[in-house]
Amino acid sequence: MIRIEHIGIAVKDLEKAEERYAKLLGTGSYKREEVASEGVLTSFFQVGPNKIELLESTRPDGTIAKAIEKRGEGMHHIAFEVDDIRVEMARLKAEGFTLLNEEPKRGADNKLVCFVHPKSANGVLVELCQEIK
Repeated sequence: MIRIEHIGIAVKDLEKAEERYAKLLGTGSYKREEVASEGVLTSFFQVGPNKIELLESTRPDGTIAKAIEKRGEGMHHIAFEVDDIRVEMARLKAEGFTLLNEEPKRGADNKLVCFVHPKSANGVLVELCQEIK
């Protein structure tokens, strides 16, 4: 693990959340991106070395919609940057963590991603991400 790459926040209305976070952080979103395979629209904010990712579901049955229905809006996941996602996935699996996908998949912000089940990480959904070169 290199560093915390970003914190993901589930929101019902991306436009309203962008306005609120722009006021909160003192800067606007630098990028919006849809990840159609995951049914999510993302918006990224950069504050110093830190990033916040807002996530809005594009489908009523999407994972973000389900998360909001279950727990309400709020922190969805914490993402860690890794050098080699496959090596890190194998390491975590060997350590007894449950991965939500067997192979990394393409995520937002030019990343390969894999998620660790919250039951394996004290209730926190963990995302591993590696920049696609």
